[in-house]
Amino acid sequence: MQIPRLHPDTIEEVKQRADIVDVVSEYVVLRKRGKDFVGLCPFHDEKSPSFTVSPTKQMYYCFGCQAGGNAIKFVMDLSKRSFPEVLLDLARRYQVPVQTLEPEQRQELQRQLSLREQLYEILATTAQFYQHVLRQPQGQKALQYLQSDRQFQAATIQQFGLGYAPAGWETLSRYLVDSKHYPAPLVEKAGLIKPRKEGGGYYDVFRDRLMIPIRDVQGRVIAFGGRTLTDEQPKYLNSPETELFSKGKTLFALDQAKTGIAQLDQAVVVEGYFDAIALHAAGINNAVASLGTALSLEQVRLILRYTESKQLVLNFDADQAGTNATEKAIGEIGELAYSGEVQLKILNIPDGKDADEYLHTHTTEDYQQLLTNAPLWLNWQIQQITKNRDLKQATDFQQVTQQIVKLLKNIANSDTRNYYVSHCAEILSLGDTRLIPLRVENLLTQITPSVTSSQPLATKGEWSKQKKSRSPATSSQRRTEPVEVSSIPGKHELLEQAEALLLRIYLHCPEQRQAITESLESRDLQFSLSHHRFLWQQILAEPAGIEIDLVSNLQDRYPEFPEEMGLVSHLFHLSEKSQKDDMLRTPKGSQAAIACMELVMSEKRYRHFKELWEQTDEKAEPERYEYYGRAFLAEKWRYEQLNRQRNFSIEEVLRLSD
Repeated sequence: MQIPRLHPDTIEEVKQRADIVDVVSEYVVLRKRGKDFVGLCPFHDEKSPSFTVSPTKQMYYCFGCQAGGNAIKFVMDLSKRSFPEVLLDLARRYQVPVQTLEPEQRQELQRQLSLREQLYEILATTAQFYQHVLRQPQGQKALQYLQSDRQFQAATIQQFGLGYAPAGWETLSRYLVDSKHYPAPLVEKAGLIKPRKEGGGYYDVFRDRLMIPIRDVQGRVIAFGGRTLTDEQPKYLNSPETELFSKGKTLFALDQAKTGIAQLDQAVVVEGYFDAIALHAAGINNAVASLGTALSLEQVRLILRYTESKQLVLNFDADQAGTNATEKAIGEIGELAYSGEVQLKILNIPDGKDADEYLHTHTTEDYQQLLTNAPLWLNWQIQQITKNRDLKQATDFQQVTQQIVKLLKNIANSDTRNYYVSHCAEILSLGDTRLIPLRVENLLTQITPSVTSSQPLATKGEWSKQKKSRSPATSSQRRTEPVEVSSIPGKHELLEQAEALLLRIYLHCPEQRQAITESLESRDLQFSLSHHRFLWQQILAEPAGIEIDLVSNLQDRYPEFPEEMGLVSHLFHLSEKSQKDDMLRTPKGSQAAIACMELVMSEKRYRHFKELWEQTDEKAEPERYEYYGRAFLAEKWRYEQLNRQRNFSIEEVLRLSD
């Protein structure tokens, strides 16, 4: 909406009333430290809190990314909204009278502001109406269903404001329009009534249904979910999208669960309203529901504001529909899970029960134990891949292996990937430990060809020589073997510059694009840093061709991905130095960048195989011990080959980086 200029008095009063701790704590889990508060910065990824909030100064500041300001700037930067929009929201919240510089515009502004307030009022009135009807004779069937079938106590029914929509076509419409005198078009905007196609007038959206109010984070009713008490379809009916309600951006019971999520440092997501209500009734107050739709990235980010360690448990139904919903949710948030930005676990309750059914016959402690034992999402996916498969049959074995390889290829972190390679190799070996090294090598060949196919794992002579360098005492004490290679100084910074340089060349030098793509594929290299990986995925989604205006096409995605695009926007521009640098337009620049990326990744693999080798007991697991030793030597040889070219590559990357 067009917002007129606000009076300085209004701005100043909002600044005075909007408490910084109150505002920030809606989005960040804050913990008291001395006279200030600390938490994880919402503007960049971090594991240790560097974000501070000062009540005395009414300011926030992040020592990691240098973001800072007052309450208004915090909401502006986080929600990507304008100053007037944020100021008006805060004015409503803190009940600050709004004045504008142009008196003639005040009436229009108040009309715009009052629309949302009137919708809130109508929905709150409707919720009270439904609750009242639940306790009338016509609501007895619904009340009995809640008490008998769902086993809800009166306190739970009251806590969640459960009610009943009468069976008549115009009962609510007449109550709101005729008795309460709300304008019918406004009640329609609230998603409660619809106009008749013929004959004029309106009819109720919800009829003869058990009603569940849907609230925003602040606890205001913004919509309803209605469950039929007959055979009518659909079984569950939600309010339509309105000025206040967007299904993909809302989580049921988050207003009730946000404190529990922060205290337990974990969020549980279930499918249905009654699953969430049943969990809260059982004292598990960190549960929310996804409103019957696939869990969206926006919903996940909303939950993660309240958990410091980003722990998320998906407890969807164990039937095929629930499994599909889980797979779809993993697909939505897969990038966050692969990069470690969310600690995702999957809980399927035994015997295909949902949370509500399970708690009818089990205790709160039983459910909490299920949460504790829930597998990580990768383990769950591996279980799904191998479920009902006979790995002794060649066809099943091949199909399972292909699906596992596809899954493992997406794991960016090499340590995590190598762990799951070993885990899957054990599964594919069917209990025969002699086969584990062979299965490991087979998986690694398909996932990271550079480790196994670029050179032999190690010759017999090299392996014998290396084994002799480790005495039995050395092996048992897990000491490092005497041969060591030099580490790369400033690895993270070098990787950042090399990946950025390669992406910049790809964006601005179309003639090099095919060669860069082929080099990355042949070396099995991926972009390690999440913002670079995001940009590369966006690039791959674009049509191929030199004539494509790639930079312009990518910049069009700013509205869709403002935060992610902001992290890579500097790559869309060339400095004056870069524009004049001929090296940028020759293959040497991209070759140097790829060599640096390969060098850093090779060192990671070398050190990882070395660690696995040192941690393996030669006597207890001789085959695995020998495999890791050979893999370590092979990667060490590869690293040393790359290291000989290191000075040239690093110098070129540093010279060409802006």
